[in-house]
This record gives sequence, C-alpha cells and structure tokens, in this order.
Amino acid sequence: MSRTIIRNGTVVSLDPEIGQLDEADVLIEDGEIIEVGRGLSPSNAEVIDADDHIVVPGFVDSHIHLAQTQVRGIAGDWSLMGEYFDDMLGNITGLYRPEDMYLGGLFGALEKLYTGTTTALDWSYPNSLEHGERAVDALQDAGMRAVYTYGPPGDDAAKWWYESDVGLPEGKIRELHEEKIRDDDLLSLALGLRGPDFCTDETARSDLELARELGVLSTIHMGAALWSSSVYGDDYQGFGALHDMLGPDVNVAHGNHFAQEDIDHAVEQGVSFSSTPEVEMQMGHGIPVTGKVLEAGGRPAWGVDVCSNISGDMGSQMRIGMQLQRMFDNQAVLENDEEVSEVSISARDTLEMATIEGAKALNMADEIGTLTPGKRADIVLIDTDDFMTAPSHSPIETVVFQSDPSHIETVLVDGEPVKHDGELLNPKVDEEFERFVASGQRLIDEAGLDL
Repeated sequence: MSRTIIRNGTVVSLDPEIGQLDEADVLIEDGEIIEVGRGLSPSNAEVIDADDHIVVPGFVDSHIHLAQTQVRGIAGDWSLMGEYFDDMLGNITGLYRPEDMYLGGLFGALEKLYTGTTTALDWSYPNSLEHGERAVDALQDAGMRAVYTYGPPGDDAAKWWYESDVGLPEGKIRELHEEKIRDDDLLSLALGLRGPDFCTDETARSDLELARELGVLSTIHMGAALWSSSVYGDDYQGFGALHDMLGPDVNVAHGNHFAQEDIDHAVEQGVSFSSTPEVEMQMGHGIPVTGKVLEAGGRPAWGVDVCSNISGDMGSQMRIGMQLQRMFDNQAVLENDEEVSEVSISARDTLEMATIEGAKALNMADEIGTLTPGKRADIVLIDTDDFMTAPSHSPIETVVFQSDPSHIETVLVDGEPVKHDGELLNPKVDEEFERFVASGQRLIDEAGLDL
C-alpha cells in the first residue's frame, strides 16, 4: 500500500461538510483520499510539505482540442466561421498523421498538468483508428485523467460537417474502446457528436443512440455563431431532433445562441454546458451561455477549447468567464438607473465551475472535483509564500485572482506527483520536445499558411 500525506496546508476542500481548514492534512492511500483533517499521524507515509500552500482539487477542463497544441500561435486573429473553419477544419486537421496526434496530445496534456488541470475532455478528430490510438497513447504517457472524445475524422470537412448524413465510425470506436480505454482507470470514452447543427437529424439521433449503447458521454458543439440559423433559418428550434433525447449523459459545448427556454429544458433534463469564454469572445461564437445556465438554475463548466489560439491555463478561463458575466449583470443594473451594490457571481462559484461542475459534466462527480474521503487524489498545491500571492487573506480569492501557473508547485493525479517543486516530472518533456516542434512546423508548411 502506497501512502502519502499532504501536511500543514490551507485545505480548500470545496466539500460543504469539510469546508476550508487551516494547517490541515490530506491523507492518501493508493490514490484515494482517506482523510482530511488536522494533526493526522499515519505511519509509513511519504510527506509532502504544504506549509504556506493552498491545497485545492485539480482543475477540470470540460472542453479542449489537445491535438492542436503544436500549432499554437496561429489562431489569435481568427474567427470561427472564417479562418478556423477553412484553415483548421478544412485544411490542417486533414494533414495530421498519427504521430502528430500523439505529439500534440502529449504536450497539450503536459501543459494542462503544469497549469493545474488534472482532468480534461479531449475532443479529437482522428483521421483513422491509428490516429485515435496514438491520441490515447499521448494521454496515457502524460499521466493525466482524461475523457478521450472520438469525434468526426478531420480528413474531409465536406463529408463530416455541413449537414452530413455519415455517422461516426462505429467499428473503429468500439475497437479503440475495447483495446485502449475500457480497462484504464484514468481514461474514459466519449463520443463527439455534431448534432443537428452540422448533420442530418437522423445522423444526430443515431450517433447519440450509439453513445448510449456504449454507455458513454455525448458531447456536442451546438449553438455557436449564426451557423444554426444560417442552415435552418426560421425552422431552427434549439436542440431540434435531439430535444426529446436529452439527459445527464449529454454535454453541450458553447450553446451561445440557445433561447432561454431551451436552456431551461436542457438543465431540467440534466444536460451540462461547457463555456469556453476566451475563445468564444474572440471568434464570434456569441455571448457565453453562462448567464442563461445560471438563470435556469444550473451552473456551467469551464473549458479552454482551441489551444491553437490560447493557452491551456484554466485559471484564465475562471477569471475571464466570471468577470465577463459580472460585466453583463452589472450593466443590466446600471441600465436600470441603479448602482451596482453586489457582484453576481463569486470567486468560489467560478472555482467550483472549474472543479465540481467540470467533474459533473464528465460524469465523474463521484471520483473527483472536491477533496472528499473516498474520491481520487487529484490535488494541486499553490504557493502563497511569494511576492505575487502573499499575503493570502482569502485562499479562494488568491487561487482565482492572484495565482498563475508559476505558483502551482505540486500536482498529483490519482495520488501520484506529476509536478513537484514547480517542475514536471515526466521525462518526455525533454525526450519528445524536438519532435513536437518539428511536427508543428510540418503541419504549418504543408497547410501553406502565410503567417
């Protein structure tokens, strides 16, 4: 039995029964949180000193495309319906070889771990079964907890998007699940559905039925930009053909243009929403769905989305998503000729959206998201003995407002350190770096992009 104790930290458990404890310990055995409290004295335990540190659950990114990591820095001035659809989905994605999937996914996952994200939903466009296998290899080699999402292949945008009548490749999905994912405790499978925004009604329903037959999560890009209305016109009605099929095994990415009544219905059915505020603000998706989900009595989960555009740091999404919603809510008060006397969404809210709500969205609420005995030990230690974070009068506000990846000193996944003393422990950071850079350069060159 392996045993570790995180000793003498400020523990922000996010568990309402445990709360926040100063000078507290977290005891871990075989990757499971056994006890959270003060003065724990287990025998034969490896000690991680958390003095002058905040101890929080690992962040959960509910929506990201990790394989785009080696083409960072190309999409900062792109729009969704302009360059991104043409140059990424219509060009670069089709050029990926299996090793490109591996290298992008590996370094994307390593960035997530470095910045405190211990779990991510990797929305993937595998051009073949081998592409999918290498993408899964990347997640396994990085040591991150992940939901590998098998989406439509990236080899033919006209075939897989734009009112496609071609279903997801069932045989390849089943084989990947059986051979690479099902028996891995850190991995699970999801299906990346196009939904009625991008495929026929029959195809949308069939893909969702396949996911339910496999017993896996369905995650769908829907309601972004004006794509839906441009395809369906006045006939577009929210979830369309999926309206009567919604449930807690459905996750919606974006959802910017859904009517409030559609959000109300979805939240009532247990659907989760992934808001990726920074990318949505830039690329023209529309106003993030955050406010509508809150109005419906739910809470969204945060995600990064397009890492060819922005960094993988979830702290940025916590701040941007929260402050953007505060701005909209404040403006509504001001336009009513009233002064703003309180903020509408708190620092704790946004931190929980990056942890608890992410876990719920990925159907992992029983495993991760809070520091609760019985859950897996996905844990982040944030340094507060630093001129940028000290003094930490309110630990949650320090995490949300003052800390950045340089303050994330230690990260554990399933009880195993993957980052310590501010450095990743995985040797592949150095071993694969040159291949990673070369992969990105080849993709840019072959795509013929003029950067």
